Amino acid sequence: MSGVLNAMRVVEGSAFVAVPLAGMTLAQMGAEVIRFDRIGGGLDAGRWPLAPSGQSLFWAGLNKGKKSIAVDMQRPEGRELVTRIITAPGGDAGMFLTNLRVRGWMDYETLSQYRADLVMVTLMGDRRGRPQVDYTVNPSLGVPDMTGPVGWTDPVAHAMPAWDVAAGHLVVSSLLAAERERLRRGRGQEVELSLKDVAAATIGHLGLIGDAAVNGCDRPKAGNALYGAYGQDFVCGCGRRVMVIGLTSRQWRGLVKATGSEAAMAALAERTGRDLSDEGARWETRAEITAILRPWFAARRVDDFADDFDAAGLTWSVFRTVREALDEDADLGPENPMFSVLDQPGLGRFPVPRHPAAFSAHARAAPAPAPALGADTEAVLGDVVGMCETEIAQLFDNGVVQSPRYSAAAAG
Repeated sequence: MSGVLNAMRVVEGSAFVAVPLAGMTLAQMGAEVIRFDRIGGGLDAGRWPLAPSGQSLFWAGLNKGKKSIAVDMQRPEGRELVTRIITAPGGDAGMFLTNLRVRGWMDYETLSQYRADLVMVTLMGDRRGRPQVDYTVNPSLGVPDMTGPVGWTDPVAHAMPAWDVAAGHLVVSSLLAAERERLRRGRGQEVELSLKDVAAATIGHLGLIGDAAVNGCDRPKAGNALYGAYGQDFVCGCGRRVMVIGLTSRQWRGLVKATGSEAAMAALAERTGRDLSDEGARWETRAEITAILRPWFAARRVDDFADDFDAAGLTWSVFRTVREALDEDADLGPENPMFSVLDQPGLGRFPVPRHPAAFSAHARAAPAPAPALGADTEAVLGDVVGMCETEIAQLFDNGVVQSPRYSAAAAG
């Protein structure tokens, strides 16, 4: 694969979201990413959502462009193969990502004995090494308690694994930072981070920890309102719902002008003594602002004002399901150069994204589908480990490794 990371080789042993996302991101930037799994598939080989065939769309989405080798890691021969793949020679090799660290063989202390300049990035659940996922980290830090409709007393979990995504990209940046130091100083290292620390750092950066500490109160639920400024959802005359934003002064002025509510907003400001050009004042008077704007949206269909809102440069959106977005939003289809429509056996035909960034020195490579489990076993054993055909055949015969091609040949 070509790209800004062309010739870099990264080995990945992972499950769930963050580390597979990191490996896929590196692969889409041109790195050779070799993922190893146990024979029969790893922990997320069949994770939902599934295609009608029963194959995992989740696994296929997070492993695009990688190479796959299937190994029996319960056997010493399998563990030796994984060690040799991770620590194979080469200036652009010797990099390993995992959230499945196993002390005594698949850890930095052991692996660095075979390659002193090994760069290994390990993602843990929390800093003590205990297991965590997004759905446990989020409640432990208080985020669901501030999420949901006004007045709702129960916590609301988020549908998107935000901390997994943030952690995956921090795995990428940590690997590249450590690899840069290796290029400059010739030394390897292990980088450790945890999912919970990523989440805790993020809410700290956003001021949420400081808010709780110095103000001594918890942020209340605000429904779909934009915290600290003005942003609100409205049901339109056609039954569709829109989100409009008045975060910046320009956004606020544009929204007021487009809805013809200048006089009503001026009267509100005079009545309350608040300067609505201040975003904090807009937050504190959001109920009154919404009461002014709600009849305007209720009397109009989205089609009545969509072109005018776009022409005025307003920040707004229609609420859609993913299916509706796929039908209506050109950013989810081939008009967007990030996407290509792929016909993938066992999965179906649908848009598949490239890496979101466009590098001016490199053409955007077409997205590569995820490999079948073990599809590259023979090639990795030959090209990376340096085994001959006889040695490889013996490993297949002994059940240490597996590939779809060898399994089909054996069945025939």
